[in-house]
Amino acid sequence: MTDGQVAGPTAPVGEDRILLGLNTFGDVGENPDGSPQPHAQALRQLLEQAELADAVGLHAFGVGEHHRKDYAVSAPEVFLAAAAARTTRIRLGSAVTVLSSDDPIRVFQRFSTVDAISNGRAEVMLGRGSFVESFPLFGLDLADYEVLFEEKLELFDKVRAQKPVHWEGRTRPALHGLGVYPPLERHLLPTWIGVGGTPESVLRCAQYGYPIIFAIIGGQPRGFRPLADLYREAMAKYGHPMQQMATHSPGHVAETDEQAREELYPHWLKLRNKLGAERGWGPAGRGEFDALCSDEGALYVGSPETVARKIVRLKRNLGVDRFDLKYSNGPLPHAAMMRSIELMGTAVAPRVAELLAG
Repeated sequence: MTDGQVAGPTAPVGEDRILLGLNTFGDVGENPDGSPQPHAQALRQLLEQAELADAVGLHAFGVGEHHRKDYAVSAPEVFLAAAAARTTRIRLGSAVTVLSSDDPIRVFQRFSTVDAISNGRAEVMLGRGSFVESFPLFGLDLADYEVLFEEKLELFDKVRAQKPVHWEGRTRPALHGLGVYPPLERHLLPTWIGVGGTPESVLRCAQYGYPIIFAIIGGQPRGFRPLADLYREAMAKYGHPMQQMATHSPGHVAETDEQAREELYPHWLKLRNKLGAERGWGPAGRGEFDALCSDEGALYVGSPETVARKIVRLKRNLGVDRFDLKYSNGPLPHAAMMRSIELMGTAVAPRVAELLAG
């Protein structure tokens, strides 16, 4: 690798700076009568959201892959290619790509194509995902959950090196010296690993030397400090140059704390209890929501000042380089999400920079 490939676009940003991005699953909204909006409409609105995020100067825009009726994005790279044609600066990536149920070679090819179309702005976040619908959909056995991810990550890493691929494993035929095209022009494909909070996932990410993003959707972000420290220690142990650490958390920004909470709460509650019923959680209520919105909670909900101070607290507690706000939360209206995006770029970002500089 060249020096530029080692550092690349995911080198740490320093103690007095944090990059701000957005991600979404393309949550399907509701019509005025309460019926679900068409998936196509959600995707068209998503393009407007990506355009606005670029216009207000945010760092990154990520879309998550899902295969269920409440989310519209099942093919992130197709959407990102469209977004690349309508944006100029913002980084474009997945959040996450479910590598276990995909072909690592095709994943690389699709993202290298997005990188060419966007003039070098593509990135991929790899993970196993928090849902398993893709396994039966693509004819995979959930009993192979671990081995599929481990082998496909190993193969992806070899493809990403942009050299002839030599690989053998259990989950597909071996490759002996084949090339994969198109390559990237300027650097290796920026590749993140999304983790939910297990030491094993952190160590796997460090083994490959990839930047890491923690999905912090409950509890207290400061509780992830041991995992952040483990990542730093493991990167040094494996002899890799330090890469960026990031976190992803849900939230919503409005003019005041009260407005932000009242706009988000009914949609958060509907989504939380729907997922809770699927996963055996007890029902949630206002107490849980308010605790998560508190200074130490995992929801970034409030006025620009409140959200900015919470992001600065995250930076100082964990030392992360980037924070991605999951701004879509169930059937939250498009107009409310657009205002949240606008405030993230025009009010939260400059206030975060001011607080960190002081």
